[in-house]
Amino acid sequence: MDELLQRITFDKDVLGGKPVIRGLRISVEMILELLAKGATWQEILEDYPELEPDDLRAALLYAHHLVAGESVWDRVPA
Repeated sequence: MDELLQRITFDKDVLGGKPVIRGLRISVEMILELLAKGATWQEILEDYPELEPDDLRAALLYAHHLVAGESVWDRVPA
């Protein structure tokens, strides 16, 4: 799993330091948005031929790590 996360890079000169895939100008955020909007892996890989299937896995794993580290607080109904 650590190998997958190594595909996620950060560089202040690339998209303002947002997490991107292997230094490309393709952000983790964009990949997650495409998936959330219903794009298939095949569609994403066809539209962005520089991406590899492990790049999509890495984006999902990165998001998982962020969510898994969240603190959960009691929520009071509004």
